[in-house]
Amino acid sequence: MKNTPFTIGIVQMSMTADAAHNMETATKWLREAKKKGVQVACLPELFLSPYFCQSENHDFFALAEAIPGPSTDYLGTLAKELDMVIVASLFERRTAGMYHNTTAVIDADGTYLGKYRKMHIPDDPRYYEKFYFTPGDLGFKNFDTKYGRIGVLICWDQWFPEAARLTAMQGASVIFYPTAIGWHPAEKAQYGEEQWNKWQTVQRGHAVANNVFVASPNRIGLEKDADGGGLEFFGHSFICDTSGRYIEQADEKFEGVMTAVVDPAAVEKQRQYWPYFRDRRIEHYGKLTEHPSEE
Repeated sequence: MKNTPFTIGIVQMSMTADAAHNMETATKWLREAKKKGVQVACLPELFLSPYFCQSENHDFFALAEAIPGPSTDYLGTLAKELDMVIVASLFERRTAGMYHNTTAVIDADGTYLGKYRKMHIPDDPRYYEKFYFTPGDLGFKNFDTKYGRIGVLICWDQWFPEAARLTAMQGASVIFYPTAIGWHPAEKAQYGEEQWNKWQTVQRGHAVANNVFVASPNRIGLEKDADGGGLEFFGHSFICDTSGRYIEQADEKFEGVMTAVVDPAAVEKQRQYWPYFRDRRIEHYGKLTEHPSEE
């Protein structure tokens, strides 16, 4: 495992209905990340399209692609050019009638390292992901990249401490959470600040409880659906350290790159000082594998 510091970057951006344009925008920000010294970069969830899960529409399955496939091929060439690890969230067509919300990890030499399939699939108003995505079956994963060992989870996974724990326990120094989360516009005035604060706070707690950096790139902008409704994606992307302290964070309008330096040796030192993994009482955690009883 590499123990030298490396620079991570996350991209906050808006999306259009034109996949080629979205890839061009992502490429622009990845090139900007390179200028900032970024060695491992992560894009927002499903960055090649608007967030199509606002409605249940069979036509949107046409957006899916194989992984590895055309997008990972393109990003592999870009990763090699930039000497940069790229973490990219894509809509995966696995096989006939089976689809996943998947993040591909591409090493700095352009090599496809593998993928993580989103494990927790939401089904809420305008987040109808269960219509599109089969729950992930690859487990919680780490990836050894040229610059360091990283973990990847996706959006709704953010609310589950088990996902962060099982990912961090494999040695990752940072967990990336590509994200698409926003406001129902009618709720923004009353609940807006509470919602993004809650989203940041739970992930900062994962950082503290697992002595791991957390980096969460979100999308921005109002995305209308065909039925006239829509979601306003609230941005507030951030990177925090192992103590949950913000290194960089954005508002709901910023579009660009945020960076931080991750030092794996310092992360390991924190795990020695705060030995949460050592002190787990796994023999008493069996109930975690069961639903709550009726008693």
